[in-house]
Order: sequence, then structure tokens, then C-alpha cells
Amino acid sequence: MAHDVRDQIVDFVRRWSSASEIGVGRFVEWLGVSSSKFYDWRERYGHVNEHNGWIPRDFWLELWEKQAIINFHLQNPLEGYRRLTFMMLDADIVAVSPSSVWRVLGQAGFLKQWNGKPSKKRTGFAQPPGPHQHWHTDVSYINISGTFYYLCSILDGYSRFIVHWDLRESMTEADIEVILEGG
Repeated sequence: MAHDVRDQIVDFVRRWSSASEIGVGRFVEWLGVSSSKFYDWRERYGHVNEHNGWIPRDFWLELWEKQAIINFHLQNPLEGYRRLTFMMLDADIVAVSPSSVWRVLGQAGFLKQWNGKPSKKRTGFAQPPGPHQHWHTDVSYINISGTFYYLCSILDGYSRFIVHWDLRESMTEADIEVILEGG
């Protein structure tokens, strides 16, 4: 419900409740609004409706606090943002949350991945140029009459053809070796 409509309902109930000497609770009931909701509206009367809304809080940290975080990081470049937070608190430099330190350092470009290497996720693998040059193993469960078995398949990386498969009750290193020798 919009801010102005909420205030209009509160005004309506106040006006007609006092003019008719009918209790506020009765009007609220007739309007089909719960009493707790109405009293919340009355409490927030005239205010912008910010309930559950995202409010930017960048202004909570002063410029000198952000600069202090950056300077402390430059003096202690090997420390993580969480440790920096508590070190700054102990040294009485600035009292902020770890998430604020992370945000400030991230905006300043100081946060990097630990290993510094780009992720190879979703890049796939080098496709083999022909059949039988690269095999893959695939292990999954299969339910046969209420009993689960391991289905181990050996696939050709080039054609995706199933070269060999086997069902096993257990999946140990020895089982895998037997399956690979059979392929």
C-alpha cells in the first residue's frame, strides 16, 4: 500500500471515529485491516515507507574512516580483511564491521583472489583429435528392484561412445582397477 493511501486511511479513521464516537477498533475492523497493522501505520504516520526497503548506507562511513582503512591495509598488506578489522579496533584506529572493511577495500581495488589465477571453470577440456586417445570414467547410482548399484561407464572422449560398463555393489579402488582392465 502506498505511503499516501496508508496516511489517508489513518486520517479517515481518526476523523470519523471522533465525529461518530465509534471506537477506532470498530472502524479498523470494518475496513478489514488488522489492528496491529493499523497501529503500525499510525506510528509511522507522515514518514516515508522504508519498511523492508534497501537503503544505501554508504554515508555511514565517513571519508576519513575509509581512508584510515585503506592506509592501515597499505601498512599491513598481507593481512586479510577480517583480521585487519580487529587489528584496527585493537589499535583504536576505526571501529567498523568486517563487511565494511571488505567493501571499502573492494571499492579501492585491493581485494584479489588468493591464487591470482583465472578460473578454468566452464572452459571444458581439450578435445582429443581422434577416437581412443582419451577415455573418461563416469560413476553413478542405479536402483534395481530397491537395491542401489554403482554403474561405472568408460566413455571415449572423442565420440562419447560407451567403451565399457559394469555394475558393482561396491566402489573401491580395486573395483575401479578391474573395470578399467576390462575396458
